[in-house]
Amino acid sequence: MTAVIFRLVTRRCWSDIVAQKYANPSSLLITKISKSFYRGDRCFTTSTEATVGTNRFKNILVEARSDRVGLITLNRPKQLNAINEETQQEVLQALEEFDRDRSIGAIVLAGSDRAFAAGADIKEMANRNFVQARKVEQGGWIDKVSAIKKPIVAAVNGYALGGGCELAMACDIVLAGQGAFFGQPEVQIGTIPGWGGTQRLIRAVGKAKAMEMILTGRRMSAEEAERSGLVARVLPAETLLQEAIEVAKTIASYSDTVVAMAKECVNVADNVPLNQGLAYERRLFHSTFNLNDQKEGMKAFIDKRPAKWSYD
Repeated sequence: MTAVIFRLVTRRCWSDIVAQKYANPSSLLITKISKSFYRGDRCFTTSTEATVGTNRFKNILVEARSDRVGLITLNRPKQLNAINEETQQEVLQALEEFDRDRSIGAIVLAGSDRAFAAGADIKEMANRNFVQARKVEQGGWIDKVSAIKKPIVAAVNGYALGGGCELAMACDIVLAGQGAFFGQPEVQIGTIPGWGGTQRLIRAVGKAKAMEMILTGRRMSAEEAERSGLVARVLPAETLLQEAIEVAKTIASYSDTVVAMAKECVNVADNVPLNQGLAYERRLFHSTFNLNDQKEGMKAFIDKRPAKWSYD
């Protein structure tokens, strides 16, 4: 571990932070930093200890925090975080690694102040034909995102359009900064949503709004998204990331097994009739009584003390 005293810096001054010279700021991987967030091109953090190494990823930043929260930040600022194939693979790899990591209980997925993700990388896909699109299974990666067992909190500032909106909808909780916009504008470039937009958006906001947004490309403000059920809460843009981390931290403070079961039940409700969903919920509810964490949680409640979860 390297003791580091952090201060207000620009992204151009990473070498000042660690008193070492790096050719590329993205070569840094900083883990277990508490209360760090970005405003524009500025990094604000508190003093702490950090492990500094080489970032294995080109298009994302990854942080495994000491509070059991994994943070993934899309990092293609010149492209407004447009999601190319390489970014898809990196996001999936980071998510799957956090999903396997017993020290992580919940995950935050964020972008920049300007854009969570402005969509798929149009330049990469523009000249593909039908066979090529099928071969790379465009859009199939998003199903793997939604299959991650640990809860994912999306922190959406700026644009979440096309694939960016679809990525946010594949997460479990969406928090939006004031000034964020959501949309599925694919019709404007001669195609349709292909990463779940026509299916997940209607479940979030209803057929009327989903149909209008998809057929016209109209953008939905953060406030309208909250009223419509697409977003859990709207927060000041400058505190959005920290609040998303706090939400994930709260989730991660509970039993991993029970949280995963609760997430599974809610997701099942989206896909089955009510009677089947109720039966599924009841079976999982009954099964919790075979967990050590259920015994510990209820005993702790009776004893009026914090529970000590097994995190297994």
